[in-house]
Amino acid sequence: MSVSDATNWPTSALDAAETAFAALTCEPAPLVLDCTAFFFDTKLPQPVMALPALRDWLLRHPRAYTARDEVWRELIRRARLDGPHWVVAAVGMAMPALQQYAGQLCEGYDGDPADIDAEILTGFLAALRDRADLTKPAPYASLCKAAWRAGRDLRLQQQEYVPVEDIEHVAPGPRTPRVPYGHPDLLVRRAVTLGVLDPEDEQAYIDVRLGRRAIEPIAVANGVSVDALRMRLSRIDIRIAEALADGLLTGVASPETTERLRQRAEQRSRRRAGRAAAARREAARQHAAAAA
Repeated sequence: MSVSDATNWPTSALDAAETAFAALTCEPAPLVLDCTAFFFDTKLPQPVMALPALRDWLLRHPRAYTARDEVWRELIRRARLDGPHWVVAAVGMAMPALQQYAGQLCEGYDGDPADIDAEILTGFLAALRDRADLTKPAPYASLCKAAWRAGRDLRLQQQEYVPVEDIEHVAPGPRTPRVPYGHPDLLVRRAVTLGVLDPEDEQAYIDVRLGRRAIEPIAVANGVSVDALRMRLSRIDIRIAEALADGLLTGVASPETTERLRQRAEQRSRRRAGRAAAARREAARQHAAAAA
């Protein structure tokens, strides 16, 4: 897009995203998706396809469930790990559905339709970034569901009025504060203090389990595979559940229990250090073999 075109940039978020997608996928060098890894299982026409052609093919084959799932798992992974242009690509690939939702939700809407567009796009991007679980089927459906709900929630806000006879005489009254140890972040912090959760896993656990962020970028940041991090978090879930059941995270732990948990944490640390050392030795061996 030239500088002169900037003054004609669409005001609708969805129209702007479609314009960006068109610029990203136009000739002579359209963005392509390499589907080689799952090509033979999906009946796609080609192993490497330009995104507009791939989008058209998926629209013409609505019952190609395996192909759609595999394509969208790859698109979501790339959007999370490979930069903003793949975020634009994912939005553009979903644009037919997003525009359909916008049209439906704007019927009878008294506000600015551009607000509906913006909410739909925001919901889609939030799910794309963190919410869609690639281990579950139909990841594209979960993205679309999030987009629809975001737009629908804006529509429902028109009906959310609370009648009050005389607001000047509505006393707020006392409110019972939540018990501090019931806050999930504080429970996690206490789990670290007791040795139930290792310090190096604390942020990853908070991001994935409490923040519901996507696991792929967090695994990359921690230098482990997605499967390894998923297994690690599952083991942490079990330890935290046992600690909660024993009252360790909401009560007082005895010195004997504290020492036992500390010893277990040291054992995990030694095992992890041993695995890391073995991985480094294997990498060095492979490097030496390749150089020979």
